[in-house]
Amino acid sequence: MATLGIDPDKVCQIIVEARALNAREDVLEDEEEGSNPIDDEMLEVLEEPEGEDAVYEELKQFIEALNEEEQIELVALAWLGRGSFSIEEWEDAKAEAQRAHNDRTADYLLGMPMLADYLAEGLAAFGISCED
Repeated sequence: MATLGIDPDKVCQIIVEARALNAREDVLEDEEEGSNPIDDEMLEVLEEPEGEDAVYEELKQFIEALNEEEQIELVALAWLGRGSFSIEEWEDAKAEAQRAHNDRTADYLLGMPMLADYLAEGLAAFGISCED
């Protein structure tokens, strides 16, 4: 039976922050498609100063602060959630994540557009939900 080694609360925190990051990016992308000037003033609330993205940096630092085993499990969990591995292949997923592990884990994970969904699906495969 597959067992999850990373604390689900940590994964849930990453899911929440990744969703916040994606929501922010979606709003900023919509700005480029033309919008109402009155509504544009509300976008300023979501924007960070040029070159700074506090939500991204906070999430990146959180992932970087995880120990190596937690980072490996997080990558394997994302792969499980996106369907690259099944729950029966959990040990294989972790082994592959171990082989691929490097100091750019946070960048790799944050480069996944659907990271929050993948992690939530990965947790669901273990019967865990952040809603609980």
